[in-house]
Amino acid sequence: MIKLFVPGRLCLFGEHTDWAGHYRTMNADIAPGAAIVTGIEQGIYAEVEKSSIFELYSEAPEIEGIWQDFSCRMDESELKRIAKSGSFFCYCAGVASYMLEWYKVGGVRIRITSMTLPMKSGLSSSAAICVLVARAFNLLYNLNLNTLGEMNIAYVGELRTSSRCGRLDQACAFGVKPNLMTFDGDEIEVRSLNVKKHLYWVFADLCAEKDTIRILSDLNKAYPFPTTDADRAEHEALGQQNLDIVDRAIQYMAEGDAESLGRLMTEAEALFDEKVVPMSPALHSPKLHSVLQNPDIQPLVWGGKGVGSHGDGSVQFLARSAEAQQQLIAYLNDHGMKAYPLTLKPVHTVRRAIIPVAGFGTRLYPATRALKKDFFPIPCPDGMVRPVILILLEELVKSGIEEICLVLGSEEERQQYADYFERPLSDEHLRKLNPEAQEYENHILDIGKRLHYVYQREKRGFGHAVYQAAQFTRNEPVLLLLGDTIYRSDSNKPCALQLIEEYESYNSLMVSIHSIPLSDVSHYGILHGVWEDKENTILNVDIMHEKPKSSYAEEFLGVRNKQGEKEYYSVFGQYILTPEVFSQLHEDIMQKEIDGDHVSEIELTSALEAVRQRSGMMGVRLKGRMFDMGNPAALTRCVEEYAI
Repeated sequence: MIKLFVPGRLCLFGEHTDWAGHYRTMNADIAPGAAIVTGIEQGIYAEVEKSSIFELYSEAPEIEGIWQDFSCRMDESELKRIAKSGSFFCYCAGVASYMLEWYKVGGVRIRITSMTLPMKSGLSSSAAICVLVARAFNLLYNLNLNTLGEMNIAYVGELRTSSRCGRLDQACAFGVKPNLMTFDGDEIEVRSLNVKKHLYWVFADLCAEKDTIRILSDLNKAYPFPTTDADRAEHEALGQQNLDIVDRAIQYMAEGDAESLGRLMTEAEALFDEKVVPMSPALHSPKLHSVLQNPDIQPLVWGGKGVGSHGDGSVQFLARSAEAQQQLIAYLNDHGMKAYPLTLKPVHTVRRAIIPVAGFGTRLYPATRALKKDFFPIPCPDGMVRPVILILLEELVKSGIEEICLVLGSEEERQQYADYFERPLSDEHLRKLNPEAQEYENHILDIGKRLHYVYQREKRGFGHAVYQAAQFTRNEPVLLLLGDTIYRSDSNKPCALQLIEEYESYNSLMVSIHSIPLSDVSHYGILHGVWEDKENTILNVDIMHEKPKSSYAEEFLGVRNKQGEKEYYSVFGQYILTPEVFSQLHEDIMQKEIDGDHVSEIELTSALEAVRQRSGMMGVRLKGRMFDMGNPAALTRCVEEYAI
């Protein structure tokens, strides 16, 4: 049983430009589409599990009366027939038919436990259910689709119904964070956006009428080739003028300029009213404009505009503060609308990870004469025996990492990884595996597609090894794992994902930490700081001390827990490095060369401390355990305990 949540989505800027940009396949003079889209805090909660058929049930009180439990065989023609039926289940059946056709999956049972997302209000409830179905198949059948893959399948599945959704609807797949989506013919790109300060949005279901199908039908008549002045005006509004608005919106969000962003919302709505609304009578929206122009609302907001396809579906505002956000919600609810908050927080998505595996493994000699230590076999709780590197890579994939860089000692070492992750088993070998193992073999090969390799040809320390991947990071934050340590989460989230989610809240250099006995502090780097939260999980680090004596640590490095007792914290073995760390490593290496020193080691710890002093560092106490296997005693302990 897997629990899922898929949010609705709110288009902040760029409505209709997804389908408009698609027409570039027929008319190259059309400008690419661009939209800023975010998931919202409201959505669909469900529990999913494998089944022999396709089943949907609901316990959600929010849709009682409009929902009927549904099931059908996993038969392609039957699913396609239901997709065309126009019933409430058609969206789900459309996605299921695609999954069956292309992935030959079995059935799923989906039980909706709660649905807090308003329907038919421009917030893409249909897209959310499509993403939910795609994600259920993906996770239950280990299809290893990334978020964009799930999004694309949800889109194609919805197109198998009578819906004519655009590509931005399924942006809910990316969760509650703002993204820039660009639409250039058949090409679509998604990029997470930086928000410098908290932005306090309010959106509301106007509880009125709108006809999305009519709106889309009317607006599409101007494409692909405009023939009238009105057609050309629509092309301008959804083309170059929209690109200019989106560029300014990205700038204001990155600068934290809420006032300018709010004014831009009002400007975008005026442009839409002038050049797009005349193209469809269904875009006549008296309630939307009465709410936007309400004098009681103006003191609470920087600006506002319509949502989605527009019409009298939903309205959105950028409130002046958290307090104004709550006041506006109360006002809209009191006046017969359903209002919801959306607070956008500073976000940086971590897409890439680094694992240095360039060491010789001398402490595990002579076994490492034949096998690199990251290929040592470890018994796992599910009964499989995996090499260390596969355990690490699976942790990263489950945490949403898309690209992984292995730092090797030489080009010759790459062959061992290529043989394992890129070369399929022989047919004879594959036939000897049971069906589950045969399916798992495809999983290993899919992981191999995410791998990149760089080389540390001089053994000059851990910092030097990490720096070899500087170009791979593309000046973005990157996750770093140790190559001889594996992790066991005590929650339903991998340790790496826990760290990533905290990073997205704090946007700072970050290290995972765990407590160790005072008697062991002389073997580790010890961190001291103050807790940032009531749960004592986020430590604002103010001291990093390498291998202190226990007497010094007891006097200066203890961190008080909730009971007032001193605890001592060391690095857990996972880091999120900011671009500033790689700049510091570059400075350290250049300084060594200036000094004529081409031998001494470049340490990561010293670079982290330099960045900490300038920009700060957060330590995150993860829910999990680490298992070191870099020496004989630790390896023995790992083999004995990891599988339990």
